[in-house]
Amino acid sequence: MKVVKHILGWVSKGVKTYYVTGNHDEMLRRFVGFKMGSFCIVNKLVLELEENKKAWIFHGDVFDVTMQHSKWLAKLGAVGYDSLIIINSIANFISEKVFKKGKLSLSKKIKNSVKSAVKFVNDFEKVSADIGIMNNYDYVICGHIHQPEMKEISNAQGSIQYLNSGDWVENLTSLEYKNGEWEIYRFNNSEATQMILMDDLDDMELTNTQIFDNLLMEFKLMKG
Repeated sequence: MKVVKHILGWVSKGVKTYYVTGNHDEMLRRFVGFKMGSFCIVNKLVLELEENKKAWIFHGDVFDVTMQHSKWLAKLGAVGYDSLIIINSIANFISEKVFKKGKLSLSKKIKNSVKSAVKFVNDFEKVSADIGIMNNYDYVICGHIHQPEMKEISNAQGSIQYLNSGDWVENLTSLEYKNGEWEIYRFNNSEATQMILMDDLDDMELTNTQIFDNLLMEFKLMKG
């Protein structure tokens, strides 16, 4: 809800905000094209950037055969992934508290060790880049495979800058465009701690305000 509130804050200020649907947003895809002020739901987006460069943005599940032909299998995979995240949280707790070691990522280890998974990632990147080059885009930007990446991919027709935002569950990454350049933003534990403290302060401030309002109301009632 904090994320939604933040996004709505952008919309209220007139900041152009695009919601790019993915494989977890099947319900929203029926509302593609919906606009409310500066907010819009899309499946894909082409942004005009500085120096007349074009960025092609989409989620990426369009290249996933399981999403196209066996949605029940994809949903089963999503449940398996979510279960793996829960198991991973328990494993991290034991690793940090009992063995005094750092965090680990089970899904990352599986993705990086299983040959078929590595091949899928490589194929995904190549297909995305090939279509982007064919359409004369300068950047192809996507997510879906949860692998943060920023690199140049070339073929016989030309080259393109491939960017993947990663994810906000394990890698804690996103893409940021600033001063004419792209970069991968990586969230760290110190920032997380600071944000938690700020949230606690906000809650305390809200609580203190409520207490003051209640006291003021009681004073008015007593005076009346």
